[in-house]
Amino acid sequence: MVEFRFGQDLVRALLREQHPDLADLGLRDVAGGWDNQLWRLGTELAVRLPRTERAPALLRTEQEWLPVLAGHLPLPTPVPVRVGEPSALFDHTWTITRWVEGEPADHAPIVRADAAETLAGFLRALHRRAPARAPANPTRGIPLAGLRDGFLRASAVVDDVSAGAARELWEKAVAVPAWHGTPTWLHGDLHPANVIVRNGTLSGVVDFGEMCAGDPATDLSAAWILLPAGAAGRFFDAYGRADEATLARARGWAVLRALHLIGIGRNGRLGLPGGKPTWEPAGRPRSTAP
Repeated sequence: MVEFRFGQDLVRALLREQHPDLADLGLRDVAGGWDNQLWRLGTELAVRLPRTERAPALLRTEQEWLPVLAGHLPLPTPVPVRVGEPSALFDHTWTITRWVEGEPADHAPIVRADAAETLAGFLRALHRRAPARAPANPTRGIPLAGLRDGFLRASAVVDDVSAGAARELWEKAVAVPAWHGTPTWLHGDLHPANVIVRNGTLSGVVDFGEMCAGDPATDLSAAWILLPAGAAGRFFDAYGRADEATLARARGWAVLRALHLIGIGRNGRLGLPGGKPTWEPAGRPRSTAP
């Protein structure tokens, strides 16, 4: 991804055109974001403009479904409060959301072990039965066997991790039975840049563009990606729904996500397009117990 940035003048013009009652609030560019560029609007709101080809569709998913789910979730989320439509100023949809206070975990990692219960409570609330028309996702919530090529590409690029251990966990995950339960709602993209931290613990979850229905093991991988080392067991005790096959698949998802985080982080250290150097530490090997 070649990163580019929109100017603040464009955002102000869009506000004046479509949401003039908000156009005079303070506007500040916020670092971060992958598919969307983010500004803080006043003290309680944020503006998100898509900057990749796939980003408008992700925003549409958030606009439709996050307001449906947010009321059931125990942590703050960036609920859309206004929708921007394509116009002569900007070709795509855009969104005004609630601002979630805190720092992303790739800048301020979770250090408190009691975040395990917080994350478990969030996922228990989210992982409810999804309706038949819930969005599907070609790379989330699906059987891991369909992502084998992606695993091989990611592991080939990252040459300093414990390749043998990673492959063993991956093969075990692929070998267990696939998810045959009712498709549940998933966040789909729980990694450090998409969760918010305050006082050392999890305090919010953002970026729901990948949300979909499918195998909850996709999200359960966050026990190893987000939490302090050794806290995964505490998380699964609190979550309470994961059988051995689900645990194995969750480990497989964690390995895949870790490889991607390391690769993107390394690209950032090398100054390559789309790289995020703050993503690499979360991908480093951790215990995979339980």
